[in-house]
Amino acid sequence: MSAAPAIDAEAEAELYRRFAPRIRLYGRKHLRDAHLAEDLMQQVMVVTLESLRSRRVREPERIASFVLSTCRMAVMEVKRTGARRQALLDRYGEDLAPQHDAEPTPALDRERLLACLERLAERERLVILASFFENKDANEVAGMTSLAPGNVRVIRHRAIERLRGCMSAGGSG
Repeated sequence: MSAAPAIDAEAEAELYRRFAPRIRLYGRKHLRDAHLAEDLMQQVMVVTLESLRSRRVREPERIASFVLSTCRMAVMEVKRTGARRQALLDRYGEDLAPQHDAEPTPALDRERLLACLERLAERERLVILASFFENKDANEVAGMTSLAPGNVRVIRHRAIERLRGCMSAGGSG
């Protein structure tokens, strides 16, 4: 018993060119969100192609009807999921909200930080400044300092610990 030939790549590409813009438009109209419409298009195209490849589409000549019904079902599922999510948020949202009674994070004491940075060894200070003020990764800092990237990470880790101790000690550590 031989299987029917699979849909070829050209036919799949043509199917995509023909239906993807229509599915996106359907999604924008019914979901009113460009990102959801894009997700809908991808989901419907995957279902359609998988259904064609596995011969689950009974009448391939009526593929437009199959795509439309798949769109309708997917949109209904998105709306149902959104409604469920909203109902859960309405019911439990206050319990999930962050509590504002907690103690606020203290503001950064710039002068204390500068004093602590000055206490670091020159190499540690260079690694910290390059890493956090110039946004360089360990490889870039290694290139600047003639150190191995692993050494940069160790120096950075130790310098952060020293800064943390100095800042918590009020700049005297």
